Amino acid sequence: MILLLTPAFDQTALEPGYIKGYVPGVRENGAQYTHAAVWAVIAFAELGDGDKAVELFGMLNPITHTSTPHDVERYRVEPYASAGDVYSAAAHVGRGGWTWYSGSSGWLYRAGVEWLLGVRLQGARVVIDPCIPAAWPGFTMTFRHRGARYDIVVENPGRVCNGVAALELDGVALADLTGFTLAEDDQSHQVRVVMGGERRTKGGAGNDPHWSEMERRLLEATRP
Repeated sequence: MILLLTPAFDQTALEPGYIKGYVPGVRENGAQYTHAAVWAVIAFAELGDGDKAVELFGMLNPITHTSTPHDVERYRVEPYASAGDVYSAAAHVGRGGWTWYSGSSGWLYRAGVEWLLGVRLQGARVVIDPCIPAAWPGFTMTFRHRGARYDIVVENPGRVCNGVAALELDGVALADLTGFTLAEDDQSHQVRVVMGGERRTKGGAGNDPHWSEMERRLLEATRP
């Protein structure tokens, strides 16, 4: 689990607010609060660490909490719906709560599509910026924009986590490797992405020493 905070507030003089009203290890008081935990996935994707980002995404994926009959009995909620919470309390470790919570499911979906697969809609443009595990050979996806359809094939021959070395639209190589303007022509289009090349820094990364410290803290916070 990716805990919101630890240890949970219990016998303490501190008054952090209403979360102290929850039993320790339940909901915001030291449990996995999925809505917030998704941002750890997004943060590692912004750092360009596809291995860690997908590892954390798997921890949040409800399917991974119901792989065996024992897991199903412990989780006790639907394996096909994102749980708003996963408890860390001693009597209820691993139990899900508040399923069908739109905040957690919506952000988990966005993290997967927009930050891991890296397909983001920005106005009339689509940005292509995958961040995946180095072991992935690539992936395919279909993106629809109004009447137009885009069949996207991403290749990862160099086994990298991020970076785009080549981008083609309907067989034509594009000079702008960040994305392209979407058409509204009710036609099908073919997009080919080859990962590699120089890593594009994101979110203030690069040579900023504060960024490496932030990455260290994220790794510490998400250690199993």
